[in-house]
Amino acid sequence: MTTTAFITHRECWLHDMGSMHPECPDRLAAINDRLIAAGLDMYISFYDAPVATREQITRVHPDSYFDELLSSVPEHGIRHLDPDTAMSPGTMKAALRSAGAGVMATDLVMSGEIENAFCAVRPPGHHAETAKAMGFCFMNNVAIAARHAVDVHGLERVAIVDFDVHHGNGTEDIFRNDPRVTMVGIFQHPFYPYSGADNPPAHMCNVPLPAGTRGEGFRQVFGDVVVPALRSHNPQMIFISAGFDAHYEDDMGSLGLLEADYVWATNQIKAVAADCGHKRIVSVLEGGYSLSSLARSVVAHIKALADL
Repeated sequence: MTTTAFITHRECWLHDMGSMHPECPDRLAAINDRLIAAGLDMYISFYDAPVATREQITRVHPDSYFDELLSSVPEHGIRHLDPDTAMSPGTMKAALRSAGAGVMATDLVMSGEIENAFCAVRPPGHHAETAKAMGFCFMNNVAIAARHAVDVHGLERVAIVDFDVHHGNGTEDIFRNDPRVTMVGIFQHPFYPYSGADNPPAHMCNVPLPAGTRGEGFRQVFGDVVVPALRSHNPQMIFISAGFDAHYEDDMGSLGLLEADYVWATNQIKAVAADCGHKRIVSVLEGGYSLSSLARSVVAHIKALADL
């Protein structure tokens, strides 16, 4: 039995915000190619992501917002919702698969069929607030999965670790008044979306890093702040908003992480999950826009999840 699932769907490639947009279908192609080149396809289980249902989505986003997204899909071309975030004819097909991947991963992990899962999906989700698309995001994939864990599977405490270079403002907005879900975010600041550094809710922990922080500094605060915050919540399941745009080669941000830093962080999260009496982890792709470093980092992250 493999320990790790890899969940994706070809429809996640259909979302297209234009040839010059960094959040492009080539991101998933690069990950797939690197996964095969590394020989990981022999050691992990592959699943096609289902379409998320209205019920699953509206546990997080109101019906009115979901209907607004559905009605905003253009028949042709691109329709901008903000300067960074645009819809194409295939956007909602991709977004529904992306949200469905996290739900499937949660179900697989809770059933004991696998220990952990990585969802290779796009569009990303952690900037999507309760009723607002922004920052390349339309629906909050990790939030939909986490809410599924507490509302459907009855978990009392879950945690979300977000190590994207940008603060997961949407996830914080969604769970601001839900102490069942703690969010621990480590991100560059000041930086888009210019949030997270002031007065987070008591059940959340934000760790802003200055531009230029490299792996040593990242590891120090991750070990000193992130891990203790996780342990204090004693989560029954851990979700990861896995953004890889803090990599040294990614010019979307100004941090300096390497693949080894993502492996180290993944192993820290795995140790917390094990010490909390389970090994349940669901990791969902967020950012990462330098195709080579994204693919290498994702494969290193999956290897760590799978103990390879």
